[in-house]
Amino acid sequence: MAEYILEMNGITKEFPGVKALDNVNLKVKKGEIHALCGENGAGKSTLMKVLSGVYPHGTYTGEILFNGEVCQFKDIKQSESLGIVIIHQELALIPNLSIAENIFLGNERARTGIINWPETFIQTERLLKKVGLRESPQTLIRNISVGKQQLVEIAKALSKEVKLLILDEPTSALNEVESENLLNLILEFKKQGITSIVISHKLNEIMKISDSITILRDGKTIETLDVKKDDVTEDRIIRGMVGRDLIHRYPDHTPHIGETILEIKDWTVCNPNNPDQKVVDHVNITVKRGEIVGIAGLMGAGRTEMAMSIFGRSYGKHIEGQIIKDSKPINIKSVQDAILHGFAYVTEDRKNFGLNLITSIKENMTLANLKGISNNTVIDESREILSVEDLRKKLRIKSSNILQLAGNLSGGNQQKVLLSKWVFTEPDILILDEPTRGIDVGAKYEIYTIIQQLADQGKAIILISSELPEILGMADRIYTMNKGKITGEILKEEATQEILMKYMTKVG
Repeated sequence: MAEYILEMNGITKEFPGVKALDNVNLKVKKGEIHALCGENGAGKSTLMKVLSGVYPHGTYTGEILFNGEVCQFKDIKQSESLGIVIIHQELALIPNLSIAENIFLGNERARTGIINWPETFIQTERLLKKVGLRESPQTLIRNISVGKQQLVEIAKALSKEVKLLILDEPTSALNEVESENLLNLILEFKKQGITSIVISHKLNEIMKISDSITILRDGKTIETLDVKKDDVTEDRIIRGMVGRDLIHRYPDHTPHIGETILEIKDWTVCNPNNPDQKVVDHVNITVKRGEIVGIAGLMGAGRTEMAMSIFGRSYGKHIEGQIIKDSKPINIKSVQDAILHGFAYVTEDRKNFGLNLITSIKENMTLANLKGISNNTVIDESREILSVEDLRKKLRIKSSNILQLAGNLSGGNQQKVLLSKWVFTEPDILILDEPTRGIDVGAKYEIYTIIQQLADQGKAIILISSELPEILGMADRIYTMNKGKITGEILKEEATQEILMKYMTKVG
């Protein structure tokens, strides 16, 4: 008989108006890498929150056994005391504390109540080296990218006596190289006897590292597959997730490219924390109406910094260069200016910069374009409701209604709300920074279709993505960046992953 480290039997969890989990069963063998797959809203993250005590015993029905013992966790501290550590899709770090302080928060290296900082920094450096992050332990979290913050979360998990490591979309913020390093790290954990549960929408990664795969759909267990014994393919996983075959990952599209709408000339941006450091270095790009332009680069290449600085100088110091729209130079000094000039920016960090998680879907969707639902500065509630319901249906956002809090949605549905917010501004130029991060394959297809429809309306799309297949599948033309500079410009028909990687690592 197989030896299970974890058994979850008949787990049912309800929220107002929604049954998130319906009699779910999950069994995980000791020492294996067990993948949990499903569409957004299928119940994956909810199930793991039940397991880790985020949703305490008594708020759900069913039974949890860990190492053969019945567990009734009241909070996350109880589950961690047994070696169950979860890294959530939405990171839980404190921006104004250092990397070292975040890693050992609540688990301080102290004697008689006094923190031993030399030991803390030494252990932090060891943990950072394990996850491949080259940063000083004293660097503040707010000064590093989302991808690097993900690695800090993993380092934090490793600082505890981990027996079962749960990773919710661990590579969603990472590019190809960092993702590969992390996957190898998870495989190394397996050699050390650590059991892992991995939630991911990146099926190629699931296929690479998993021993078993459990598929959820609409809050129910569909099946558990043994990767070695069963005939497991990406298509089979997709069929289980969406209930149908998904033949094409990217919609067929014939672009209708018009005149140049946007030119960025000699764009230079300095690091606000180190004004002598150029993070964007004399960048020149153009975008045409109806064109989807991809921006590819490794972590730290300057893609997000460039996008944010263009969008109302949201990032950077000593910004220089020229923005030309429709052949006329424009001066954008603020986000409000950017919106008035027809720009929209879908951030990679929806939690901190994209959404107000304590307000409703309705309020989030219309916040950037209140004029669109107002009469003489007075909001027309009927028009607002109709507009939001229309967007909710088009993007297939899973929610009880438009008054549901954005913070209660799954990560993927939050991303759809964020995209809706900026689509509602009816922009001419839409900058999409990792627009499908944390979104399942079915929902990705819907997002891709919307992006293409926007391009067909004559809008210019700038698509930043760490997933090279996404860039290749969607972009009509691709710029590569490295160390703040444009290192290549490649047409769709000429682009391959190998060519992009060559330019993404090119110096100068």
